[in-house]
Amino acid sequence: MKKTIITLPGDGIGPEVTDVAVNVLKAACLPFDVEIETIERNFGGSGYDIDGVPVTKETLELCKKHKSVLLGAVGGPKWENLSSELRPEAALLALRRELGVYANLRPIRVHSALAGASALKEEIISGTDILIVRELTGGIYFGEPRFTVEENGDTFSVDTMKYSRNEVRRIARKAFEAAMLRSKKVCSVDKANVLESSRLWRNSVEEIGAEFPEVELTHMLVDNCAMQLIRNPKQFDVILTGNLFGDIISDEAAMLTGSIGMLPSASLGNGNGLYEPVHGSAPDIAGTGAANPLAAVASAALLCRYSLQLKEASEDIERAVQAVLNQGYRTEDIFRGRSGTKLVGTHEMGDKLIRNLKAHTYAD
Repeated sequence: MKKTIITLPGDGIGPEVTDVAVNVLKAACLPFDVEIETIERNFGGSGYDIDGVPVTKETLELCKKHKSVLLGAVGGPKWENLSSELRPEAALLALRRELGVYANLRPIRVHSALAGASALKEEIISGTDILIVRELTGGIYFGEPRFTVEENGDTFSVDTMKYSRNEVRRIARKAFEAAMLRSKKVCSVDKANVLESSRLWRNSVEEIGAEFPEVELTHMLVDNCAMQLIRNPKQFDVILTGNLFGDIISDEAAMLTGSIGMLPSASLGNGNGLYEPVHGSAPDIAGTGAANPLAAVASAALLCRYSLQLKEASEDIERAVQAVLNQGYRTEDIFRGRSGTKLVGTHEMGDKLIRNLKAHTYAD
């Protein structure tokens, strides 16, 4: 059986980590008689340089046709002065909107082998396993009106935080369904003490919560959540939140794992799947071979699970990631010079992953 995946390597380290992720994905699927075919397209800043726009209509149509997209990273200083519709990030927002992928899943797991790589104490973070469910196609990133104008000799800008009851209910349902397969706890994060949109959010979440009496629902203000993630991350199971708050909190949570280079994500909706590492394009290390590909590889594992319906292949990739970490291999961002660890580059890490996949020697 052949499956077609659209790859959008993008900018900076995106092409390097995507290349490793694709190789691992192909190796993991072969034992299940699934051949992965990839179609690579320009995207982001590199898309603008080649096509004059960060994403073409043809690329968006291809993504909608094949429904499974593996993305690298977008952005960088080179394109910061472009108009908003030509910036690399505009391509990402357009892709999410066109695919209708409203549910962004960001697993935060602290691997035992990396507990010492975090800036926090091991006893605080060890055993942390959080799923952040972020609403992805609404909120302040998409709300209208948005504009910048001159008025009375001054300049001001407006962005609109906008959510409908139905938007909140559908993402809340995803969070509660996920919690039913985990520890049956949902913490909904908002700013209901200040924002009208957050008060609607909270009420709508409670409506869905009533349909899941087995799940414990709590509410937390976003500023308190930011503190609690550092103070006691193990109190959380599923965190449900909006677009802006989810963006910030998930990046903060990345530091529990030792590096943002460890965090994958899956964005789902309308039968489509967009998979990407949470990290940015890191142009300062692009081309040096220092990039950590594990977040991109873990994103490929999520692609196996949700789009290809290959749960066993997904688990094989996840075990391979655990194995290389247990064997002491580290890229620069997670290397602390500890005894028993070895510094490796991007593609060498990929080689170690595939070796573990092929040998099925997973060291737990």
